[in-house]
Amino acid sequence: MKKTHIIILVGIAALIGGLLAYSVDFSTYDTIASAQKKQGKFVHLIAKLDKSQPIEYDPVKNPNYVSFHAIDSLGGKTKVVYHNSKPQDIERSERIVMKGTMKDGHFECKDILLKCPSKYKDEKEHLQNSVKETTTY
Repeated sequence: MKKTHIIILVGIAALIGGLLAYSVDFSTYDTIASAQKKQGKFVHLIAKLDKSQPIEYDPVKNPNYVSFHAIDSLGGKTKVVYHNSKPQDIERSERIVMKGTMKDGHFECKDILLKCPSKYKDEKEHLQNSVKETTTY
């Protein structure tokens, strides 16, 4: 093989390696306790809405401010501030995936994804009933 062919192959391999490194999402989910130790760093949290605390949202006063309290799976609690409109059905969500930073004792949320199992429960019950009907002799 010529030296130019080897250099081209090495270059292509390096390019493929670089593309793969940038395409993989290396983010992990943090607990509230670990996020508090990473003040100012961008983290992902998975938590549930603390229904014992009220949701602060007044669309007349400020439609782009929502605050609520969240609890993670280890029992850690924090106040969450979201500078956007209130997500629809946040009260009924099973889990909340939040992206943002910890600042001054609360979580500044940039993006929220709600995990609502309610739309799948009806389908699951329907499938279980149909399986029972087909296996009954």
